[in-house]
Amino acid sequence: MENILDTLLEYGAIYGIRVLGAILILFIGRWIAGLLRRLVERTMNKSQVDATLVKFTGNLVFAILMVVVVLAALNQIGVQTTSFIAIIGAAGLAVGFALQGSLSNFAAGVMLIVFRPFKVGDFIQGAGEAGIVEEIALFTTQLRTPDNKTIIVPNSKITGDNITNFSAKDTRRVDLVIGVSYQDDLKKVKTVLTDILEKDERILKDPAPTIGVVALADSSIDFAVRPWVKAPDYWGVYFDTLQTVKERFDAEGISIPFPQRDIHVYRDESSLAASA
Repeated sequence: MENILDTLLEYGAIYGIRVLGAILILFIGRWIAGLLRRLVERTMNKSQVDATLVKFTGNLVFAILMVVVVLAALNQIGVQTTSFIAIIGAAGLAVGFALQGSLSNFAAGVMLIVFRPFKVGDFIQGAGEAGIVEEIALFTTQLRTPDNKTIIVPNSKITGDNITNFSAKDTRRVDLVIGVSYQDDLKKVKTVLTDILEKDERILKDPAPTIGVVALADSSIDFAVRPWVKAPDYWGVYFDTLQTVKERFDAEGISIPFPQRDIHVYRDESSLAASA
């Protein structure tokens, strides 16, 4: 009986110290992991990194450190952690293969948040879709289309294709092509078009508008009319200019050939929502 008691006391002394050490490792390790997480988050916030990425990175750092702490605590009490490390490595590899699409979207999301090719509120075209950006998440980007539909686009598709940001610049150029008859006086046409642009206060003086013959078409002489405007005024100027051109041409006796080639803007049709 005394031998058993001595043995228990001996093992208790040995393993008690180990267990106490493991508990200390857990508490101190958790404190250090939390401290490093806050340090990482504070550093990223000072660099004005997106809040979503800051939170995710902080949690990821904390989780990785806690895995190390738990393994160290197990090793302290004599548990062989080599097998655990092998299992974690194999599990990580399997998860990586299973979630390679999601990991690709995550990596693309990080790139979008860090490099900021667009921001919430911008009107963009990417991955074959166009709309106003409502949310940039780590795996997907949410767009609102001109007809008020919500589109969820995987981030890897956006970064894997060209991105057109219609809201990136403060000013935009309205590119119009307007045709007149071969019988019309081209100097008069240019004078009328110039007068129309000069009377619209939304059209910028610098850079100056461009007006000139761009093509001798089959049934018309085409003028390129290219005023610069502030981005929010783009569609207002576009619509109003076309209407004013028709009204002034009628009043001045200038012919718009019929059937008329399309009077249009050289643009992507999807940018119609840029004024929304």
